[in-house]
Amino acid sequence: MKLRIKTKLSLGLTFFFILLVLISAVGLLAINKLADESKNILKANYESLEYCKNMQQALDDYESNDPIALDKFEKNLKAEENNITEVGEQDATAAVREQFERLKKADSFSATKLEKDIRIDVYKINDLNTNAIVRKNNETQQTAEKLKIYLAILATVAFLISFTMLMNFPGYIADPISKLTEGIKQIANRNYTQRIHIEKGDEFGELAEAFNLMAHELDEYNNSNMAKIIFQKKRIDTIINNMKDPIIGLDEKKNILFANTSSTKILGINEAELIGKYAPDIALRNDLLRTLIHVEPASAPLKIYADNRESYFTKEVLKITVDEQPIGEVILLKNITQFKELDLAKTNFIATVSHSLKTPISSIKMSLKLLSDERVGNTNTEQKELINHIKEDSERLLNITGELLNMTQVETGNIQLNFRPTNPKEIIDYSVDTIRMQAEQKHVALEVNCPENISKVSIDPEKTVWVLVNLLSNALRYSPENNKIVISVIEKDSLVEFSVKDFGIGIEDKYKDRLFQRYFQVPGSPRSGTGLGLAISKEFIEAQNGKIAVESKLGEGSRFYFSLPVT
Repeated sequence: MKLRIKTKLSLGLTFFFILLVLISAVGLLAINKLADESKNILKANYESLEYCKNMQQALDDYESNDPIALDKFEKNLKAEENNITEVGEQDATAAVREQFERLKKADSFSATKLEKDIRIDVYKINDLNTNAIVRKNNETQQTAEKLKIYLAILATVAFLISFTMLMNFPGYIADPISKLTEGIKQIANRNYTQRIHIEKGDEFGELAEAFNLMAHELDEYNNSNMAKIIFQKKRIDTIINNMKDPIIGLDEKKNILFANTSSTKILGINEAELIGKYAPDIALRNDLLRTLIHVEPASAPLKIYADNRESYFTKEVLKITVDEQPIGEVILLKNITQFKELDLAKTNFIATVSHSLKTPISSIKMSLKLLSDERVGNTNTEQKELINHIKEDSERLLNITGELLNMTQVETGNIQLNFRPTNPKEIIDYSVDTIRMQAEQKHVALEVNCPENISKVSIDPEKTVWVLVNLLSNALRYSPENNKIVISVIEKDSLVEFSVKDFGIGIEDKYKDRLFQRYFQVPGSPRSGTGLGLAISKEFIEAQNGKIAVESKLGEGSRFYFSLPVT
């Protein structure tokens, strides 16, 4: 019959409980038996000895003519008659009683002989009880020895059984658990051939059977899907290797998992030298790989020598996660050389067209100036209005071509800067004078706040004035009539900050981040430019190691400001 672990534990604990009760009961019985025998000795025989002693003392007192001696003897004799416990003690006590009765009636001569006979009988009672004490004491000793043997045997049996269970039972529990633990570790290491052999009909045996069944199923599943997985892996590898864009896969520890043919070409390293290697180690001797794994993706494309020419790539890093835990990343390089070439062609085209337009526009302005001169001839009112319109359009067209030329400088990276120490007040005065006439026509006041003792800044004055004039023009465009624009200059933290504050309609928060992007214009605003002014301003200021930003609240106006380092 196969027992369950729970049944075995219950039986073992029950056995120990019964053993404990048995030992306790035997010990208690032994103690009670010894106590009873000791009590009999003390209560019966010892009391008889005490009575005999008192009767001997009473006889001594009788010889001394003590009047209460006979009463004392009578009292102890009666007590002895009620405490008969030994064989022959009854006869001896009866003889004492007979002699004592005769003593009470005898004369002096007879009393002496009776007293002597009484003493003999009392001694006989004393000897009987003394011998009984010795005998009972020996019997008690024998009983104690037997009980000691019984208890020793019982304790030895209990010890042997307990020791055997103590030595075997922990192993009975721990050994199967150790086997199961080792089996689980092997399964975790994908060793699906692991099996556990526990020949027991309890829960451990069932658990081993369940484990072996699980391992068998996993082994079959692994073998049945391995070919399919290998095929899928080869197909994915083939797809990745045939992609024209470089792709590099890394695990969470920066070890290279895969790299397609395009990536090995631009890195100049064989695939065998990459796969499975620690990427930072290889990056120590490969500048491009160091750039790819350490530099975050940026808006500026990477210039890489590929296909026997300088090529441009954008970098994208895809973080791979499983259950929100990172397991690696994939670096993608997109070849944008063709688009870069088209962009460069566009930039050159715009620069060429802008340069070509400046000459006829200048001629138009010269012609307008001649037409406006009364020495050439008088013009009527309609002609004057037409000349003014043509003048405004030519000015607008000249501004647009100027912005386009500036943007070509920005896009080609050929911004020409002429740094020199400049007083910020000069920049403010020149910019305000440039925009003053337009402000007066719109009845907008220009309020300037500039300290006299402000530090000089190391800047390109022409580019800085262009930026400030552009900000003033925008502020004037969005300011209502009969209002004001505040131009301020402050110095803080080794920087000089220029700001232009208007009190127009303001800008919604959702458009603030896009204001400095090329060609962007706030929806609903007057279409009077190309959308390049703020983008060019940002490039000019950042090229001078400065920063430009905006603060605005809808309905309260806007404040554009830029800061430049002091000399």
